[in-house]
Amino acid sequence: MTAPNYAAAGIKPRYELLDGLRGVAAFAVIWYHFFEGFATSPTDQWMNHGYLAVDFFYVLSGFVIGYAYDDRWRDGGMTAGRFMLRRVIRLQPMVVLSVVLGLVAFLVQGSVRWDGSAVPVGMVLLSLLMGLFLIPVFPGMGADVRGNGEMFPLNGPSWSLFFEYIGSILYAVVLHRLSRKALACVTAVSGAGLAIMAVGDFSGAYHLGMGWSMGGWGFLGGFLRLSFSFSVGLLMARGFRPVHVRGAFWICGALILAVLACPYIGVGDGPSVFNGIYDTFCTLAVFPAIVYMGASGATTDIMSTRICGFLGRLSYPVYIIHYPVMYLFYAWVWNNGLSFARVWPVCVALLVLITAMAWAALRFYDEPVRNALSHRWLGR
Repeated sequence: MTAPNYAAAGIKPRYELLDGLRGVAAFAVIWYHFFEGFATSPTDQWMNHGYLAVDFFYVLSGFVIGYAYDDRWRDGGMTAGRFMLRRVIRLQPMVVLSVVLGLVAFLVQGSVRWDGSAVPVGMVLLSLLMGLFLIPVFPGMGADVRGNGEMFPLNGPSWSLFFEYIGSILYAVVLHRLSRKALACVTAVSGAGLAIMAVGDFSGAYHLGMGWSMGGWGFLGGFLRLSFSFSVGLLMARGFRPVHVRGAFWICGALILAVLACPYIGVGDGPSVFNGIYDTFCTLAVFPAIVYMGASGATTDIMSTRICGFLGRLSYPVYIIHYPVMYLFYAWVWNNGLSFARVWPVCVALLVLITAMAWAALRFYDEPVRNALSHRWLGR
């Protein structure tokens, strides 16, 4: 079979290995959230650093967007409006579905906050409307229907998509215009701010798990996580020179799991600055290195190619729709005082269910909707 001539067709090949790594991180997040139901504090949760997967996603997103679009601005083939339309078509259909699923889960739970108080129908509808358009909820608002201070109480992980959109807007308006030197300055300043947040204990537990709430330093923490990781990804994409890495997928996948599964770093039972140093090192150095190695490698056998394809296709739907299932799982565990030792088979079953839901959503909803929207608004 003749290999496709991407250059002649004006098409860039996909980084299939990076797609697979995104899937590894997405499935790790599911286990992080399972264990979240049994944690009593940020220091005793199993798979403790699962929240850092978001920073990896942002580095990867910046790299892939820079690789795919940077040269299109120079030749006049891209505008800010057209780029944002592409991003909306890519991201928003699953955002809508995830919020609707979150509404269903909330109704199944009895339309009550975690403390058991009833929520007026009007506030539930307001929360739904805000979630559909990714308008964040402030703590104390009536639309905070779960009473947990989440930006998006019907689907918590939507907060990372909120910042992903901010990154896309910044790229379309400003970042794609910057020279490498200017972009490096943005990256350095953002990295310094992120390090200060981590080791300065702005989170209250010396970690970077911020951004999911508008309360306290939540928004600033989330923005700095996006700003550094997205910018360093863009920076790496410019003038990228691959290095030979044998078995890149397996090495990088193992590194991601090791970073996310690492226990809380500290001395004793309380919060420790050493955990902030760990988060800073992983975000500023380890994740960019993983993305660089992943982009340098390639799938060279049938098994790794199929694994990367499967994980890559499911990575986004798995990540964005799994949390409504978690809300029901948490309610069941907490209401019955269950331990992980008793419910781990349920976790495995739910993982299979979430995977099936994600595949069905991708196959019968997301891809058809995106294809229709692309055909209508982007043409061929």
